[in-house]
Amino acid sequence: MSLISENVIPGNHGKTFETNAKELEDLELIKNAALRVDGVEKVIIDADTYPKQFTVQTSKLVEVISIENEINKTGFHAIPKSIFPL
Repeated sequence: MSLISENVIPGNHGKTFETNAKELEDLELIKNAALRVDGVEKVIIDADTYPKQFTVQTSKLVEVISIENEINKTGFHAIPKSIFPL
């Protein structure tokens, strides 16, 4: 594990997560849950992919686990897309 894989780095790149939510209302629940995490400033939902994805952008270093835990409270999962070595 590394700094990049365990955290969302501040800036406009963010980190992309996959979720098991399917309906637009459920994706909005996930968006609102992620925005409750301190440091999260923007959540961009991509409802056209399968599985559904969303990108979280932050204003400071935020642990991935804190985002996962907040979204788990909604009954859905948030799984960060992994970085693969080149």
